[in-house]
Amino acid sequence: MRPALRLHALAACIAFACSAHAADKATTIPAKAVAAATTLRDKAMADNTGYEFVSGLTTEVGPRLAGSPADKRGVDWTVAKFKTMGFDKVYTEKVSYPLWERHSEHAAIVAPFPQPLYVTALGYSAGTPAGGLTAEVVGFDTLDALKAADPASVKGKIVYVSTHMTQQKDGHDYGMGSATRTRGAVLAAQMGAAAYLLRSAGTDPHSRTPHTGVTGFTKPEEAIPAAALSLPDADQLERVLKEGKPVTLKLDLDVGFKGTYEGTNVIAEVTGRKKPDEVVAIGGHLDSWDLGTGAIDDGAGVAIAAAAAKLIKDMPQRPDRTIRVIAFANEEMGLWGGRAYAEAHAKEVSKFQLGTESDFGAGKIWRMSASVKPEARGAIEQIAKVIEPIGVAYDATKPGGGGSDLSQMHAKGMAALSLTQDGTDYFDYHHNANDTLDKIDPKAIAQNVAVYATFAYMAAQADGNFGSAPDAFKNDGAHD
Repeated sequence: MRPALRLHALAACIAFACSAHAADKATTIPAKAVAAATTLRDKAMADNTGYEFVSGLTTEVGPRLAGSPADKRGVDWTVAKFKTMGFDKVYTEKVSYPLWERHSEHAAIVAPFPQPLYVTALGYSAGTPAGGLTAEVVGFDTLDALKAADPASVKGKIVYVSTHMTQQKDGHDYGMGSATRTRGAVLAAQMGAAAYLLRSAGTDPHSRTPHTGVTGFTKPEEAIPAAALSLPDADQLERVLKEGKPVTLKLDLDVGFKGTYEGTNVIAEVTGRKKPDEVVAIGGHLDSWDLGTGAIDDGAGVAIAAAAAKLIKDMPQRPDRTIRVIAFANEEMGLWGGRAYAEAHAKEVSKFQLGTESDFGAGKIWRMSASVKPEARGAIEQIAKVIEPIGVAYDATKPGGGGSDLSQMHAKGMAALSLTQDGTDYFDYHHNANDTLDKIDPKAIAQNVAVYATFAYMAAQADGNFGSAPDAFKNDGAHD
């Protein structure tokens, strides 16, 4: 090789090595940004913007069942509110999904001991025939017991499954409860059942308010009537079943699919000063079930994200990167807004610096976990040190999933956090008529806003990125 070529090759190798080294350079947060975030945290802890937002949404709009007139009012209210808060950009993106409606629901034991039951229909349930459906009940203690049953034993009957959830700080029993609701209904239909009942996926054994929620039905022709009993009524049915006599129940559900609806994700931005095309994504889902007013699920989540972004907007200097607030459409019946958003923005995933969604009420955040590239762990630890004094511990052993809707962007490769609230009593109120504003503590939601504002600002100011790239985190399991 001639000397000139040798020098050229050496220079190329050095350039490649430098490039590779730059790619692996540790992500850090400058000391000036850490100091500003500390001030921001303290300001947020004394700020009432989050509580005022969710109070306004639940008072002026109320429940926001996806596809209902109230859903549209909620969208309009949020667009107007975001504009009033002074965000640099406020816009919407369309989301199409099946429209499901609830009109009325009743249930009663016909024999051997006639009495009414408190029941609510489940999302994507079929309606019963005019005048209701009367059939024998066959009960199972668990979803696994139903799976193991002979289909002939349930054909033409009303299947009832009892799954007992208990209060947990991280709400982990909901995995069992939601599986019984979503998968159990589909399985019962496949086995030829006439209808499906379950013990509500809830944790307050003294409340006769049943908990709704979606089933796993995706096509109207595959659905059967499906409903949840309040926990005391589930106990009552179980006692009757234990008498050993045939139990007949009447179920009357006026519900069902009504075509397709075009909903809306509502988005607001604080435009970044240096890197406006790179974003920190935060949000919640705007829809709610229709039984309560959607305060903890998930008016609080939208309020937390919006309040955090506004506090960042009001700082003396705009953040380096854009803060994007997303109020997602129709999370409750299948992550429709989150999935539509992820499909629309999948090619931009590398531009997403870091993200997470609030969708577990408004109890104080007590744990943070993260899915980021190894070189960004130091920056996550810097964030952890700033939020530790307000009660948040960093668990480096767990992945971060991004929350419900943003889990879909995480699945595409977005670096993500999980910020876990204290959900000890969350499933007392989740998806039922008691999901109302009085369940939110203004000081607790302020702590949530402080955590979101702190992490979002620090991520926006970081030197380096957190590892977002196509399929970067597909094996971490956090988005499953």
